[in-house]
Amino acid sequence: MPYDPTKLADWQIAEEAEKNMPKPEEWVDRLGLQKDEIIPMGRVCKLDFMKIIERLKDKPDGKYIEVTAITPTPLGEGKSTTSLGLIEGLGKRGKNVGGCLRQPSGGPTMNIKGTAAGGGNALLIPMTEFSMGLTGDINDIMNAHNLAMVALTARMQHERNYTDEQLQRLTGMRRLDVDPTRVEFGWVIDFCAQALRNIIIGIGGRYDGYMMQSKFGIAVSSELMAILSIVTDLADLRKRLDEITLAFDKTGKPIYTKDLEVGGAMCAWMRNTINPTLCCTVEYQPVMVHAGPFANIAVGQSSIIGDRVGLKLFDYHVTESGFGADIGFEKFWNVKCRLSGLKPHVSVLTTTIRALKMHGGGPKVVPGLPLPEEYKKENLELVEKGIPNMVHHINIIRKSGMNPVVCINKFYTDTDEEIKLVRKAAEEAGALCAVSEHWLKGGEGALELADAVIEACEKPTDFKYLYPLEMKLRERVELIAKEVYGADGVAWTPEAEAKAKMLESDPKYDDFMTMMVKTHLSLTHDPTLKGVPKGWVLPIRDVLIYSGAKFLCPCAGTISLMPGTSSNPAFRRVDVDVKTGKVMGLF
Repeated sequence: MPYDPTKLADWQIAEEAEKNMPKPEEWVDRLGLQKDEIIPMGRVCKLDFMKIIERLKDKPDGKYIEVTAITPTPLGEGKSTTSLGLIEGLGKRGKNVGGCLRQPSGGPTMNIKGTAAGGGNALLIPMTEFSMGLTGDINDIMNAHNLAMVALTARMQHERNYTDEQLQRLTGMRRLDVDPTRVEFGWVIDFCAQALRNIIIGIGGRYDGYMMQSKFGIAVSSELMAILSIVTDLADLRKRLDEITLAFDKTGKPIYTKDLEVGGAMCAWMRNTINPTLCCTVEYQPVMVHAGPFANIAVGQSSIIGDRVGLKLFDYHVTESGFGADIGFEKFWNVKCRLSGLKPHVSVLTTTIRALKMHGGGPKVVPGLPLPEEYKKENLELVEKGIPNMVHHINIIRKSGMNPVVCINKFYTDTDEEIKLVRKAAEEAGALCAVSEHWLKGGEGALELADAVIEACEKPTDFKYLYPLEMKLRERVELIAKEVYGADGVAWTPEAEAKAKMLESDPKYDDFMTMMVKTHLSLTHDPTLKGVPKGWVLPIRDVLIYSGAKFLCPCAGTISLMPGTSSNPAFRRVDVDVKTGKVMGLF
């Protein structure tokens, strides 16, 4: 240790590190757990969080550290790698440290982005299990979600085929009279399957379902994943699963999962998902995995449950948010922390020189193609022009009262002068700054980052939300657009504004969280606009209602719940050694 990531692929590093990976029973002693607080599942285990929380309820929480990023390029800027590197660096400093990351979706794992296991010597293991389903949480969510659609479409078929008297006699149920043009829910699958975005179902005879337009989303965009991210226990999960809006009837009244008596069965499918799965870094620090990605639609955070457990088990607990600070951190700040009641100490802003060059006007980066030369050679002009994007994200973090630490995730192409320029700008903007080489050197390469985070954790904080819950939906959106994104204002389509007014007038939505929906590739709604655009207005075209999660989701621009698979996807390089059964070719 460390391994040589210039010669070994990530899956090869993982294979070597997994030879000495702690067994589930070893974590009992290492983490001070009781034997009945772990649930072994193959090479990993789940943690029985209710037992742990109850036993440690009076123990003070550790330091709470969040990891976010500047506006990413299409290749990503190593946020998970930075989270793991920081955990390893704090471990090298002798700290009792752990973390909680999100489980990767099969969509990006088999597409361009690849697995979210980190990389090099800042890697999560067991990598294959982590990348390909782990303990089945996403599959359980898929089954529960699709069961709700089975219940709804079957009910629509039976209501069409039977009279009110027959329906009552056969099923004991009243007629719901679903409006087929106002079915809000769709189906989910955990791949990037653009061919399923818009479909027609029920083709055939009267016993082949109800013919109507329908849709698929990627599994991690499901409202059920959002619910898993924020629940406090199994009872909370069960309650929320009854309150999901599936459709509207022909008078405009919402039809909930409880109207179809399906919430209990959905909870049965998801009963095991509430316990985090315990994995570790290649340097064997503990890392929980709980909830999933998709921060531009859902909450995009590792779970509240995982953070509550980590803050009791560890003196330093690291969690991550999806995409840039304008999306993932804003939701961490104003939604996750509000729901959990937890107050964080530090936010680490992952930054790369190549991303700053892109925001400074560098050429387009295309996943799967070689990086243009501008990103491989020193170019201080592009870096300087891109620095305002980093400063903008620092200012977002500072608005929360948290302490920002800029992590320059170093690549071999970065020069000393480029790094010096970024460090100076970060410090002038009020952040601590550290260069980290965790990919190449593991914890040894993250010592400067670890020291900066330790220092920041000891500084006072004045954590505060951007807006009070009493603020109306349209006012919240205006404030987020101006204060977080840098917009001049908001433009609502007539349909979206009418929906917003309806929601504002109904008291049952007063305590719903505001979950903004926009592209992650720009501070604006337009993914082609890099840097810190000026003189623009945020368009809102719709507001999605996630009544189980209690989210209202204003949609800026055109966002799809189903990404597409590229022309050169990662699955082309994944295979199995038929002699050993080992998976090869994962990033």
